Amino acid sequence: MIFVTGSTGFVGHSLLNFLNNDKVRVSSRGEENKIDDAKIVIHLAGKAHDLKKTSNPDEYYQVNTELTQRIFDSFLISDANVFITLSSVKAVADGVQGQLTEEHIPNPITHYGKSKLLAENYILSKEIPEDKRVYILRPCMIHGPGNKGNLNLLYKLVSKGIPWPLGAFENKRSFCSIDNLMFVLNELMRRDDIPSGVYNVADNDPIGTNMLISLISKSQMKNTKILTIPKSFVWLLAKIGDCFHLPLNSERLEKLTQNYVVSNQKLLNAIGKDLPVSAIDGLKKTLRSFN
Repeated sequence: MIFVTGSTGFVGHSLLNFLNNDKVRVSSRGEENKIDDAKIVIHLAGKAHDLKKTSNPDEYYQVNTELTQRIFDSFLISDANVFITLSSVKAVADGVQGQLTEEHIPNPITHYGKSKLLAENYILSKEIPEDKRVYILRPCMIHGPGNKGNLNLLYKLVSKGIPWPLGAFENKRSFCSIDNLMFVLNELMRRDDIPSGVYNVADNDPIGTNMLISLISKSQMKNTKILTIPKSFVWLLAKIGDCFHLPLNSERLEKLTQNYVVSNQKLLNAIGKDLPVSAIDGLKKTLRSFN
């Protein structure tokens, strides 16, 4: 029996479709820690990062930290022998110089990241019985059919035929295809030779935003122009946006153009297999679903 929390979310819905005929029991609100006779616990319930910044900070800690603690405590005293929880790379850093590895010293800035890190620390502080395995997964931006996140917003922007004005900024960002995440979860569930621990989850190759704009344009059979406006002028426009609350401001420009490369080498070494879907193929599949 596989016990799953957060089954109504994007990852949870994808997992139920992936598991198909396997015996699965989904948790009900308020009963997330009633594991009963499950052998595998997959904890996906959580409060996602609020891009609009309207959430009460306490909600992050109630859901991402305290709920995780309760479920993990129930796992420790249960007969279940596998516990998998989704954390986030944002539990470690909001910006990355070079590559983000599991050895990076965590320094989250947002309440979302801090609440995820507190949950991680709680799990890691407990002694794990020899017959149990515990996995903390830190995915970067997950995407796939049915996802309504940032990729969808970028897709809508390109669909309007507006030229992309940030072509002068060359950056690299890691993504995580939902197919690769399902592959990883399946390996952790089915095998007993993968060591417990914290693992980053990301596609093998990072993708630049300009490349992403090109992929979106091709998926719509458009020819979106990528403008190479001087960086200094773009930053000036962003500063003006700060003053007049325009769509392009310094914070948004930073997020659109920053590097965020995540290493998945520890995970690949532990699994001993390559991921089944390339970064570009995964993105193409997601973009096709938006049509």
